[in-house]
Amino acid sequence: MKKIKPLIITYIDIILFVFLVCVKVIVYGRQMESGYFSYISLLSPVFASVIIIAALSFILSDKIRAPFLYICNLIITIFIISDLTYFRYFKDVISISVLINGFQLGAVKSSVSSLIKLTDFFYALDLIIIPPLFTKYKYRKTIPQKKSVKFFAFLGLLTMGIVINFQNFYSLSKDQPKLLTTMYNKVYIVKNLGTINYHYLDFYNFLYADLSKKTPVSKSEEKEIQTFFQTNLSSTNNLKGMTKGKNLIMIQVEALQEFVINVKVNNKEITPNLNKWANRSEYFNNFYYQISAGGTSDAEFMSNNSLYPASSGAAYFLYCGNEFNSMPKSFKNLGYSTFAFHGFRESFWNRNVIYKRFGFDNFYSEKDYNIDENIGLGLSDKSFFNQSIDKMKKLNKPYYSFLITLSSHFPYDDVENYGDFNVGAYEDTFLGNYLKSIHYADTQLGMFLSKLEEEGILKDSVVVLYGDHYAIPKDHQQELSKFLGKNYLSDIEWMKLQKVPMMIHFPGESIKGVNSICSGQMDIYPTMCNLFNLPYTTFMGKDLFNSSEGNIIFRNSSFIDGNYYYMSQKNTYYNISTGEKVSENAFLKNKKTHVVNQLQYSDEILKHNLLKKFESKK
Repeated sequence: MKKIKPLIITYIDIILFVFLVCVKVIVYGRQMESGYFSYISLLSPVFASVIIIAALSFILSDKIRAPFLYICNLIITIFIISDLTYFRYFKDVISISVLINGFQLGAVKSSVSSLIKLTDFFYALDLIIIPPLFTKYKYRKTIPQKKSVKFFAFLGLLTMGIVINFQNFYSLSKDQPKLLTTMYNKVYIVKNLGTINYHYLDFYNFLYADLSKKTPVSKSEEKEIQTFFQTNLSSTNNLKGMTKGKNLIMIQVEALQEFVINVKVNNKEITPNLNKWANRSEYFNNFYYQISAGGTSDAEFMSNNSLYPASSGAAYFLYCGNEFNSMPKSFKNLGYSTFAFHGFRESFWNRNVIYKRFGFDNFYSEKDYNIDENIGLGLSDKSFFNQSIDKMKKLNKPYYSFLITLSSHFPYDDVENYGDFNVGAYEDTFLGNYLKSIHYADTQLGMFLSKLEEEGILKDSVVVLYGDHYAIPKDHQQELSKFLGKNYLSDIEWMKLQKVPMMIHFPGESIKGVNSICSGQMDIYPTMCNLFNLPYTTFMGKDLFNSSEGNIIFRNSSFIDGNYYYMSQKNTYYNISTGEKVSENAFLKNKKTHVVNQLQYSDEILKHNLLKKFESKK
């Protein structure tokens, strides 16, 4: 006992590091899990990931060891707080690719600050307490250790950590093939391996992805991808070329979710103008956003390219040098003028670079507008639409105009400027503020659409309007649940709320009604190709007027096929109609494999700029 106490004092820094970090990571894991959670199952991989770091400290001198462990603790704590903040909005875990794009956060600092909770900083409490303790016991009685003893301690702990981790990694790879290499479901990795192991993997895959870009894709892989594109084409008899020669005006509305359509609060319609517009259009009421870490930019990317967003980070940055078979480029090849409109900085999300790659003739950004009224993140929707319609009247016809709104941007805190819309019991709540912001956006959309009609533009134009992504993060789901008259929201109910409106208004309202096909943002471009008789190209989506079955694939490998919903975060299947869990069978397992393959095809296309190669072979 006399020898043990000095030994404990000698290595108190390592003991405290292992204990405190394990507790932090396991508690963090509980916050990432919405359903069943087992501390015991997470303990093994978390312990293994921590003792690998502890092992490295044994080969350092006594003076360096404690600062090294403190810095490691600090870095892990920063990642935990960052992961939680990121998860509350994106329902995903932060990655190196996201951090590389982090300078974008400066423009949305109010969004970030509203997501951080005071309780998050309890994870950093030990970092404040430990330095004074070590100063107090600076001259503690220690036992000098031989270098050989330290080396064997290093080797023993490192081997133990690697062996335990190997078992956990192998088990997860058997459960979810390709998961550890594609990282398509980062939350599931964190829940099963802990955040430290996840970030080990993320770092490894980031380096590997950078190297793999320089490694050519095999001929067999190229052929497999091209075969998929050929078999993914729909028959195009219905409405083919119906709107050829007409203008296309596409409006992407910030944070517009489907649950506000045709709904009242305090006995008043939240979106009266969009409700009327839906009745005058082909309204897709089963339409889902499919974004990943790129948020609004991912929605733009999918609707204009029908490719999946990047598995991590934003495609607008990672692949801005690629060739794309984009919608603006296809219209341009038919003699159309192509323009993008957004009242914010042209460099935000790298739009000034990527829009040129897409084939837009011009991008009207903040510098092209008179910033006479700011609401939320920037130029108000009212001013944006008024100035945009003046610009559109001067365009050479036919044209493709792509407009992105701004005022209803998270965190919906510019309440005084949203106007007088009484939300009753939801006054001064997060949800209430959102309802005010989207009511304001609806008012401005109504005025814009009316002006299109008054100016005679509408009779010669197809207008596509859709929401870019969700408005209500999951940590506010209780407010949404109450608003919908429910005590809580099940997994399947929450999934069904991740819809955004999508409306296609035809000249003369020749086609209108409710279309309930399961659909998503990937399907916009193929649908436009059919209507405008654009050449069919490399699509991951489908033409909604010539498809009988829906098939929505999300970036994390979850999917909906009209009958079943696969929730990848929990590796669970649900019957869409009943909401009941369904056991995996051969059909569903095969479906899941096809989903992962399609995501991988899209990733290979982006990583290796394959569209340029495919075009050169034509």
